[in-house]
Amino acid sequence: QVQLVESGGGLVQAGGFLRLSCAASGSTYSIKNMGWYRQAPGNARELVAVIASGGSTNYADSVKGRFTVSRDNAKNTVYLQMNSLKPEDTAIYYCNAEGWLGSYWGQGTQVTVSS
Repeated sequence: QVQLVESGGGLVQAGGFLRLSCAASGSTYSIKNMGWYRQAPGNARELVAVIASGGSTNYADSVKGRFTVSRDNAKNTVYLQMNSLKPEDTAIYYCNAEGWLGSYWGQGTQVTVSS
C-alpha cells in the first residue's frame, strides 16, 4: 500500500513556471515507476510524464521540452518542473506510482494558467 501527496500547484500567468512535488509513503520499496497525469474539465486523464526507478523518462508530446520530471529515491519524492506554462496546461495534476503491489494515485493538485 502506497500513499501519495501532491503539492506545489497554484495560479500562474502564461509563460511562468511551477514545481510540483509528490511524496510517497507506505510500501515505497515496491514502487517502480512514478509519474504525473493531468485532467482538465471535459478531458480524459492523460499522461504528462513518467520516470522509472532507473531514471528513464517519457513525456507527452505536448509538454516535451517544457516540463522535466525527476525523482529523489531517498526522499521517496517525484517532482515535475513546469516551465513556459500555457493556458492549455490548466488541469488537476495527479501523481501516480506503479509497482509490484499495484498502482496508486494522489489526491491531485490544481494548476491554473491564466491569460
